[in-house]
Amino acid sequence: MKTAILAIGRHEEILQTVLRILAKNEDWTAEGALTDEAAIQLFNGNDFDIVLLTSGITEECEQTLYAYFKAQKPGVIIIQHYGGGSGLLSNEILQALDERKL
Repeated sequence: MKTAILAIGRHEEILQTVLRILAKNEDWTAEGALTDEAAIQLFNGNDFDIVLLTSGITEECEQTLYAYFKAQKPGVIIIQHYGGGSGLLSNEILQALDERKL
């Protein structure tokens, strides 16, 4: 079963890059959203394992989204990723998945 990831960001080019990186892993599926409203709609219509918060999201929006997603699905993993290349992104996700198994 593939790990479903919801990537949220405010910069379309960066979000598309993140989605391309995620698509390279055959064990992952990913969808992206540029607004909180789109993210919530996608989250409610799918069974995401991970929510990935990328660059451009204000701290206030991060806190609101975090609270919403955790209230809807307490076991969802939320990762804040602010860049650093594809290796770092993949490692952050793999580490979070490993920690969940513990």
